[in-house]
Amino acid sequence: MAVKFGTDGVRGVANADLTPSYVLDLGRAAARVLGLGRVLIGRDPRVSGPILEAALAAGLACEGAQVELLGMLPTPAIAQMAAAEGVAAAVITASHNSFGDNGVKLFAPGGRKLPDDVEQRIEAELDALGAPERQGAEVGTITTRTDGADRYVAHIVSLFPAGSLADFSLVLDCANGAMTEVAPTAVRALGGHPTVLFAEPDGININAACGATSPAGLAATVVESGATMGLAFDGDGDRLIAVDHTGRIVDGDQIIALLATDLRARGHLAADTVVVTVMSNLGFHRAMAAAGIDVVTTAVGDRYVLEALAAGGFSLGGEQSGHLIVSDLATTGDGLLAGLLLVDLVRRSGRPLAELAREAMTVYPQVLTNIRVAERRPDIAEVIADDIAAVEAELGDDGRVLVRVSGTEPLVRVMVEALDADVARSAAGRLAAAVSAACA
Repeated sequence: MAVKFGTDGVRGVANADLTPSYVLDLGRAAARVLGLGRVLIGRDPRVSGPILEAALAAGLACEGAQVELLGMLPTPAIAQMAAAEGVAAAVITASHNSFGDNGVKLFAPGGRKLPDDVEQRIEAELDALGAPERQGAEVGTITTRTDGADRYVAHIVSLFPAGSLADFSLVLDCANGAMTEVAPTAVRALGGHPTVLFAEPDGININAACGATSPAGLAATVVESGATMGLAFDGDGDRLIAVDHTGRIVDGDQIIALLATDLRARGHLAADTVVVTVMSNLGFHRAMAAAGIDVVTTAVGDRYVLEALAAGGFSLGGEQSGHLIVSDLATTGDGLLAGLLLVDLVRRSGRPLAELAREAMTVYPQVLTNIRVAERRPDIAEVIADDIAAVEAELGDDGRVLVRVSGTEPLVRVMVEALDADVARSAAGRLAAAVSAACA
């Protein structure tokens, strides 16, 4: 096998780790394990997208699936169509990564991400895959659809009052990605007149100094134009980072805190509970405790948030990075939906986002250091356990440490929170050095 499933599908360097032959076999294995009938395939605008789209479609059809190509669409749009039609889906995307990477996200019939055990079965099938057995009329078909964007926009618009964005000054950063067409169209359909940035995808500029992982350009434009706020998506549109009118970043933790307290006040937060990952800021946990909202914590990855939401019957969850899931309205993270829910909250409050975010939670200094490694070290936290214990003892109840292996890149991530930023930086530096030494 070239690559294995991580926290969000399979991902790697296009045409190197993630070759067309591998993706073709992945499609065959997925079809065999999932017993697929119809399958929707969409992609973001990466230059390698059409190549891998063709390979995946061929693999699925080789095993009898009826494949429908949707073209460039955000991940949440494809998941929403799969949910509405009760069919499986796949997205060719590497999400927030640069253009040279690509990946495959698979959705079970109904638009939900695959659990670990199903991905493991697909990996096992890949390893044991033999020659195709279907011939003649037994093979599947590959057709093209063009209704995806219109259907997604109509769905999003139906969730908000008509004209609700009239006279609302909004800047959109589309990351030169899959939200390029649909996000501005939806905002205009709700009466808005957005300023649109980074909406000229050329296959190479996706996520390049723009989008949810690089919102500096958005922040500058919001301040210069005097806009009410800005919304930044990532390459496949399942993340959201907001910017207030002062240019300050409002991250996923803050947005979840705002939505949670608003939903609870209106009696719409199921079980008065939110689901987040271990990366969520200590300030978020303290704010939720003060607001009387319970917090369920999962491993990193929106798939684990989704599993916890379903298991507990909860309605809101997400990640600090901007994956925000409102399970009553979507089966996966949806940057546009989350952004418009935030805009709607700001509109109803009559107050600027800057004030609301400041009141929602105190953001504790958090230092995140990424250490590139030659090979994955899933045991790294155990290897440097003494170093971690020493830092945790220093921080006490006023800080937090997390050392983990990235599920999507060859990185070890070290996160330290503390009341003082210098303390957090010093501790993170020591732990990063320990990781480097252990991986040398």
